[in-house]
Amino acid sequence: MKYNILLMWKWIIIFLIICIPYSCNNITTEGDQQLLRVGVFNGEGASPVCVLETIEALRIDSGITAREISGADIISGALNKLDVLIFPGGSGSHEYNNLGQTGAEKVRNFARKEGHGLVGICAGGYLFSTTPGYPSLQITTAPDIRDHYDRGRGLIAFRLNEQGKKVFPELADRDSLFLQYYDGPMFETQNRQLTVLGSIITDIAPHPGYPRGVSPGKPMLMNGAFGQGKYFISVGHPEATAGMRWLVPRMARWAAGRPLISYTDQLVRPGINHKDILYYPETESFEKENFWNLFNNEDSVVIQAIDNLYRIRSRSSIRWSIGLLRHHSWPVRYKAAQYLYETEYTWAIPDIEAAYRTEQDKEHQAALLDIVKKLKAMVLQ
Repeated sequence: MKYNILLMWKWIIIFLIICIPYSCNNITTEGDQQLLRVGVFNGEGASPVCVLETIEALRIDSGITAREISGADIISGALNKLDVLIFPGGSGSHEYNNLGQTGAEKVRNFARKEGHGLVGICAGGYLFSTTPGYPSLQITTAPDIRDHYDRGRGLIAFRLNEQGKKVFPELADRDSLFLQYYDGPMFETQNRQLTVLGSIITDIAPHPGYPRGVSPGKPMLMNGAFGQGKYFISVGHPEATAGMRWLVPRMARWAAGRPLISYTDQLVRPGINHKDILYYPETESFEKENFWNLFNNEDSVVIQAIDNLYRIRSRSSIRWSIGLLRHHSWPVRYKAAQYLYETEYTWAIPDIEAAYRTEQDKEHQAALLDIVKKLKAMVLQ
């Protein structure tokens, strides 16, 4: 009997020695699925703001681990530790230049031969195109229309088709949806074997003399296969659109072939935007005027400027408001914190926490702490 007990403990110890290291190195969050490893390209050509906001959008998903990836990292073998690589906004040609021929080849093989996922946002879409005379990875067969490529910026409308509703069922009952747009690609999809998920509604032509009627009907979202892997393209900027940032981890999951999990109502808020807002010259002047009003000595003028900037969905103004957390006036500090919460700017959490720690009034502290908690609830990692 004693021999049997000793033998049993011997096998238990052997089992623990073998299994414990394996368990520690394979942390899972959804059944037997490992964490989805996503890289965001940060080489020259990638906008630092777009990199930051893409990383923050990925942090919505507790099943994703995200990190920045440079051209040097790619050459050094970093793709071996990734499931998905995202190319953010910026300049597609500069991103390609930073990759170099060897890096570009490694990225293509990452998807085509190794079966991994690629996501292109705005400039990343340019990079994935097959456009004559434009340096690109040629991931999709669609060329970009190069004439008047700098179409402008603003909040633009699009509509999902039935294919798109399968990937984004949370949006299936909405006729019009909105994303921030900044000179994104206009793809020519006629006679191309592509899966378009959603098409642009807004006629994007805010610059004097630019042709009208080009953008309506062009793809906003599309995806497809590339060899053994998959790609996903967004012409607009979901990572920069409050209520729609969750599209970024959803796109990463689709590109990796992972389950498309749901997100909370606090993050899925397509209804907060109701109309397209293009930045015509007068809109740009209005934005600049209200930027300077943020320095006004009258609290009411500063607060009205924040409201005005939100009304035109000025993306830059969200970052401008971070400094207002250090304003002498409590109403201004609180308005800035509210603005950061409403626009889901989770990157500013440390700034609001600092404002909380230095706040003298207990009621003011409690108000800031409430905003910190709400923003932290948007970050599940």
